[in-house]
Amino acid sequence: QVQLLESGGGLVLAGGSLRLSCTASFSSLAMGWFRQAPGKEREFVAGVSWNGSNTYYADSVKGRFTISRDNAKNTVYLQMNRLNPEDTAVYYCAAAHQVVPGMDPYEYPYWGQGTQVTVSS
Repeated sequence: QVQLLESGGGLVLAGGSLRLSCTASFSSLAMGWFRQAPGKEREFVAGVSWNGSNTYYADSVKGRFTISRDNAKNTVYLQMNRLNPEDTAVYYCAAAHQVVPGMDPYEYPYWGQGTQVTVSS
């Protein structure tokens, strides 16, 4: 059973930055970050292939967010810059036994507990 542990959420002013971390109990997994705001469906934010060579982003975060991974630490990061109130959500780390991360949450069997990100205006 793969376990994912997230950290790094919090409250930040609009225009600020946060970095989320997700440490997995297993390596060689495609990893993704999703978010879910109140009353909305869970949506894809960013994904990284198992070896870090390919990254994928939702259009809404391109140019502001960066996903990366350190396989020596089994950790994936989401650097979030120029945050705005629309980025407020619970952010979830997810993992899948595949090479390329998908954008559909149903592709991911493993999920972290979620971390709250709140951006105030």
